[in-house]
Amino acid sequence: MRFWFKKRVFDNNGNHWKGFLHAHNQGVAGSCPAGPTRTRAILFGWRVFFCFVSTNTFCLLSANPTAFNNIIFDLGGVIINLSVPDTFAAFAKASGKSLDDVSKYASHQVFLDYEKGLISDEEFRQSVKEMLDWKADAITFDSCWNAMLLDIPVERLRLLERLKKDYRIFLLSNTNEIHLRKFNEILNNTEGRSEMDHYFHKAYYSHRMKMRKPDKEIFEFVLNENQLNPKETLFLDDNVSNLEGAAQTGIQTFHVKNPDLIFSLF
Repeated sequence: MRFWFKKRVFDNNGNHWKGFLHAHNQGVAGSCPAGPTRTRAILFGWRVFFCFVSTNTFCLLSANPTAFNNIIFDLGGVIINLSVPDTFAAFAKASGKSLDDVSKYASHQVFLDYEKGLISDEEFRQSVKEMLDWKADAITFDSCWNAMLLDIPVERLRLLERLKKDYRIFLLSNTNEIHLRKFNEILNNTEGRSEMDHYFHKAYYSHRMKMRKPDKEIFEFVLNENQLNPKETLFLDDNVSNLEGAAQTGIQTFHVKNPDLIFSLF
């Protein structure tokens, strides 16, 4: 992304300044559309975020954490390291199918239904096995399904504990019961804790809510249940469509392209 600034950004004293800048966005993979746009820059001290006001895409690049009272975290790809291709590869190897044959089912409705808790663990297993014409027991299946879930770096857990002292922090994850059990197993092996809920004022899991991101209703539910002001709430996620859903409610957003980016914010 390249910006051609038409005005000075800071005043002589480096004070908070608001104004419009002219910019050309060359496009950021998976986040911002390419092309000319008008950009609002809002500066707090030395940190700045850009909101692309001429499009429907909101891209928060950096922010002053003191501008927020509430923080909502995604889980996979933000707190826990994630590698979805590892699950495709595991299913392909175990079922004897090609990687292409497995990957073509990635957007099948059964995965969305499972994340919304509309089908049981066994119904999910059976549906996927039928897709792949594969016979497998639950242990083998779950091992393949969980292959995408990697480690939880301890420094991210320490960050959550520190933030919990100064902010109201929440977890909002698109997940399912098989993955949640694995999350908790990884956490127990890492920290000796049985569930992620310890690190948040409240944890929300899509399959238990019967809702999922990026649908607007799930963000409204979290805001309303906790009486959160969306303008004072920051949502961090690695999926742009989820950020767009949150932005529809007025929540501020940050695209976590790499999990370690969260350390640059806090």
